[in-house]
Amino acid sequence: MPSSAPHTFPIFIAAGEALTDMIRLDGENWVSKVGGSTWNVARVLASFGLPSAFAGAISKDCFGEDLYQASLAAGLDLRFLQQRDKAPLMAIVPSAKPPQYFFVGNDSADLYFDPQTLPSGWQNNVRWVHFGGISLARQPLATKLVTLAKNLKTQGVKISYDPNHRILMDEQYDDTFRTMSELADVIKVSDEDLVRLFRSNDLDHAFTTLRSWNPQAHILYTRGANGASLFTTNDIVTADAIQVQVADSVGAGDASIGGLIYSLISWPERETREHLFFAIASGAAACMHHGATPPSLDTINSLYTR
Repeated sequence: MPSSAPHTFPIFIAAGEALTDMIRLDGENWVSKVGGSTWNVARVLASFGLPSAFAGAISKDCFGEDLYQASLAAGLDLRFLQQRDKAPLMAIVPSAKPPQYFFVGNDSADLYFDPQTLPSGWQNNVRWVHFGGISLARQPLATKLVTLAKNLKTQGVKISYDPNHRILMDEQYDDTFRTMSELADVIKVSDEDLVRLFRSNDLDHAFTTLRSWNPQAHILYTRGANGASLFTTNDIVTADAIQVQVADSVGAGDASIGGLIYSLISWPERETREHLFFAIASGAAACMHHGATPPSLDTINSLYTR
């Protein structure tokens, strides 16, 4: 049944930020692209056919309208998307090679997201809520989201967390990083995330510390072209990256955590190795297209069965 059916609520929700990437192509030419880490994950799950929503706030201007229309096209439940008469949140990318970026949005719409005005009764149907991205480094939004995650956890809802490190996440982010890591049932982290979040090149120590905060969590540890590992309380499984023709890697991390979540929800009986393969295949499939394009299940399954 579609997630927008009037008397149903989504099984999966990603809560956080949706934003506009303003990318400099050359000279004075710029292009805008819809994006946002948590918003991307919501689109991935929706593309797999799971009733899904993005819970967050966007502006009412042309940039917000682009995000609204993209959310509609993705099949997300729009009752969870709030529109505010505020400025858009923007990631300014003056150079893609090498990557350079900064964020604009000191009083932007995303900060005015209000969990209290979400549709009445939605908690009774949701099974999984995902958090992460820069939304957890922007106040007062971060406090609202951490409180929401804590409340959902007490209700037995599964929580996933991808810090997806960005330049906003300095020492002031440390408490949020640990709190969300301790709450989450599933954590996705990359080697680059660990270096920056722990401000250390000692990856082994950083990962051991992260795992000590929540030994019960599944941890998807990605290392780009060097593959990935999935840690559970009973298993440690490692697999190589899948070789594909790479268009770009934008959204690959969001696709990989989305793939893992989908696999865990859809096939809880699967072995750890199968969940990991599906997550890696999801990330690889995303790399085959330009931009943060949700991969298709057909493409993922073709890679998964290699």
